[in-house]
Amino acid sequence: MKLTIIGHWGAYPEANEATSCYLLEHEGFKLLVDCGSGALSQLQHFCKLEELDAVILSHYHHDHIADIGPLQYSRQVALALKTTEKPLPIYGHPYDQSEFQKLAKPPHTLSFIYNDEHETKIGPISITFLETEHKARCYAMRIELKGKTIVYTADSSYKEEFNTFAKNCDLLICETSFYAHQDGKPYGHMNSTEAATIAKDASVKKLVLTHLPHFGEHSQLVNEAKAVFSGEVVLAKKGLTFEV
Repeated sequence: MKLTIIGHWGAYPEANEATSCYLLEHEGFKLLVDCGSGALSQLQHFCKLEELDAVILSHYHHDHIADIGPLQYSRQVALALKTTEKPLPIYGHPYDQSEFQKLAKPPHTLSFIYNDEHETKIGPISITFLETEHKARCYAMRIELKGKTIVYTADSSYKEEFNTFAKNCDLLICETSFYAHQDGKPYGHMNSTEAATIAKDASVKKLVLTHLPHFGEHSQLVNEAKAVFSGEVVLAKKGLTFEV
């Protein structure tokens, strides 16, 4: 699998950037994980919009789904221009029906429910889910293919269940909205040491800090995480790619 970071900011996109959005690729199959504000503009540096095969959403907060509407329009245009013949499947959870119902705009986009208690197969990729601790119903994802594993925490405060959910994964993409001296739990988010604690206790191979704050020096987040986790710690950045 190849993972490209399209957007990594929390709350809103900094100039020429995007909030949560990640592109997964394997042998031509392209899966978009979350589609936050500014995502479509940045995504086009890495693939054509009509090349997307599917989208999956962790939850329905704006910084994770703001560009779904424009993405629907893009598929409408692509079908009209015949640059693709495929409607775009968008996967979401069913626990906020008002938001889930917005995902389908047939014949351009089709909505599918993922079952949080069972594995979901999207193309060649298998995904299992863990409900997180957040202000809205939200799901972390364990993404597996050919013995390799990527875990995406989405948005959450710290919970011990992540230690098992992320066990021995090759890449942990963990939200890090706050610095070590700050408590993110009231907001449904984690700090740098909590992200690193999951990485350490789950024995992950590499930790990527994402969903970054709009204040402070981000290099401090890395230093704080390295004080807890002895493995590789990487700060999320637009265009950064990982081969797993």
